[in-house]
This record gives sequence, C-alpha cells and structure tokens, in this order.
Amino acid sequence: MPLDVKSPKDRLESIIKNIQPHFMITDENNKDKLKGIFEDEKILLIDELIKDVDEIKTNHQNLIDTDPAYIINTSGSTGTPKGVVVSHRSIIDYIEWILAEEKIRPCSDDVIGNQSPFYFDKSLFDIYPTFAVGNKLILIPEEKFLFPIEALKFVEQQNINYIYWVPSILTQISNLDLLSKICPKLDKIFFGGESMSAKVLNYFKKYYPDAVFGNLYGPSEITDICSRYIVDRDFSDAQAIPIGKPCRNTQILLIDENNQIINEPNIIGELYVRGSCLSLQYFQNLKKSSEVFIQNPTHHKYYDKVYKTGDIGQYNEFKELILMGRKDYQIKHNGYRIELGEIEIALSDFKVIESLCVMYENNEIILCYQSKIEIEKKAVFEHLKNKIAKYMYPQKLLRIEKMPLNANGKIDRIALKEFIKKQS
Repeated sequence: MPLDVKSPKDRLESIIKNIQPHFMITDENNKDKLKGIFEDEKILLIDELIKDVDEIKTNHQNLIDTDPAYIINTSGSTGTPKGVVVSHRSIIDYIEWILAEEKIRPCSDDVIGNQSPFYFDKSLFDIYPTFAVGNKLILIPEEKFLFPIEALKFVEQQNINYIYWVPSILTQISNLDLLSKICPKLDKIFFGGESMSAKVLNYFKKYYPDAVFGNLYGPSEITDICSRYIVDRDFSDAQAIPIGKPCRNTQILLIDENNQIINEPNIIGELYVRGSCLSLQYFQNLKKSSEVFIQNPTHHKYYDKVYKTGDIGQYNEFKELILMGRKDYQIKHNGYRIELGEIEIALSDFKVIESLCVMYENNEIILCYQSKIEIEKKAVFEHLKNKIAKYMYPQKLLRIEKMPLNANGKIDRIALKEFIKKQS
C-alpha cells in the first residue's frame, strides 16, 4: 500500500487506523512523520533492508489470482479515505488489455514520463506495461509540475515520447502557450482522471498532428481504466470528448432510474461496470462496499456483481460514452434537475476562460473560473445561449487567480468550497 509522505498527519493516521498494517517501510528522513500514529518497532528503514542475501524467499507458491495484490486509498474528499483492494487477476487482466491495444501498447523503445504519484491509481498505466514490455519509465519529479515549462524541459531532456497526464496539467500548458516555446517529441499523449476540454486537445493536436491521443476513463475500484477513446476525428472546441467504449473483457452498463439499460443516444444514466477488472471492494468497510458493489440491478437470475460508479453519462450518435459528471454533482434547483458537468462542457470553449469548475453552494449555481480578465455575466449568458436551458445559467461568477489542484493534479473542489465561503 503506497502512501504519500507529504500527506497531512490526520490523513495518514486515518488510513493506518483503517488498514492496520503489520509493518511500514520508510527512510530515516520520513520516519518522524509516523511518530505517534504507528509503533516504532514496526517501522522498517529502507536503507537497512537493501542488502545482499544468499536466498530470496517469497510466498508466491501459496497465492492465487483472487488474492489481494495492493491497496490504493481514495482521495477521501467525502470523508475517511477508503482502501480499494485489487487482486492479481485484475492486474493481469489490465496488462493483457493494454498489450492487446495496438495504439496504446508501449514499444520497447518508448520512454514513458510518469506524472502520477504511485499512491494514485493512474500510475498503474505507467508501471505495469513497463514491466511487461521492457520500455524505459522515467519518474518526473513532482515539483516540475508546479511550473509546467520545467516539466516540458524535463520531458525533452529525457527523450520522453509517451505520457499519460491529468488534463489540469495539459490545460496549464495550453493556457500559457508553452508548446510555442518548447515542444518535446511526443507521439503518444493520453489523458484521464477528469474531463478534458476539446479546446486543450485541439491546441495539442496543432503541435502534434501525427501523435496518438487517447481519453482514458476509470475509477480506482475497477483497476484504473475500463473505457477508452482513441481520438480518430476532429472536434470543435465546444464538443465533449468521449470516453469511448469499454475495454476488453469489461462491460459498462448505462442504467436509468428505473434500472433499465439505456441504448439510445442523448439519454442520461449512471455508469455501472462489470468484469474481472472489479476490485475486491473496500478494506474493512463492508457497509460502504455493499452500497456500491452490488447485484446487477437489471436482473436477479444469478449473482452478478457490478460497481455503481456514481458517474453520469450518455451515448452520442457513434454509440460512444460521453461523461457528464458525477451523480454527486447532479442537483435539483428551482424544481429542475441539472447536471453541473453539462454546464462545464457548454463553457469549455469560452475563449478567455483558462480553467473552470461549476459548484452548487447555498442554493446557487456558481461558476468558478481562472482568467486573466474579469468576465461579465452578460458575456457568459450570451455564450450559453442556444447551448443549455436558461434555468441552468450560473447565478454567480467567481474569478480565481489560480485553480486549486489536489495532490493528484485534479481540480480541488474542497478548496473551491472554502474559497466560495470566504467570498460570501
């Protein structure tokens, strides 16, 4: 179970209390961060463990494919972090899917630039194919991403040609027009973890017309990725980029409120996932597990476990899935049901907005945006005209100097809530 040494002490304590590990491995510099929350005698120092041995012993012969392989803790944005337990079978399935995808599979000559820390499930996409293929994997220092031009310089210096980064970082590169100053030789560019603006995609396509671009989707609970879309056509800045179609040996069900499967385009439903990609649920949390790892609601003929993602989506005319946001972000306002993600998509091509997030606080729809200039509500309404219904227009606009990001590089909604409170 990987943990972030920069995590607040309360988060570390919460995770350790939940998982109750037998041992913790760290180094001398970070040992004190465990003081008071984990027994000293159970802390192993990495420097003392790295030594030559005569015989290596493993427990491999006693393991089966459904045994746990690792635990990844969720961000804990809604409370206590949940430990997602993933089996060996799920990892093998994941690797086999990547190796079967010609446009995604790395070559032995590829150099992958890792952006996601190992305590974040997106890093699996970098780690496991590297073991399988034998390409080079370079860990980009986290501090490089504080100044994206430094990240690009590093990518160029290390001859990195393959990346899978969160859209927030790609958006910063686009907003600052950094590729006009430094343009590394990338030929595989993948993104995921949050929605990606077509405006940002088009910026990158201008500089990398021959590169493979892919939108990858999946929560930790299904071993990272369950759906993908390899960009095969042009998009206007205003269009939503699909998450595409399910990965091999995975099925995604789009289900309405009456537990009926949706097959037609432009009808919103919730995404449910089934297949061997599913994790072994949450560690020591049967209550929460039973709420989201459930019997397939479309039938009761036999036990058929699915993961209830909480993500809202719909099909487009190509039978590709479009992600609309979280069910948590589906609100009831003035009697209307509204998807906040739909408002974000409608504003994604607004030229002067560099980054945005739509929140619902104090019975108000609030547009938090990053821009070099203050934007008038009238201009926003004019842009939204003929795109969404008037009852979905934001009632308050809050300009923010720099959009807050969490440790995973995603927009930090908790920090935005605090920002909204201070503005009230």
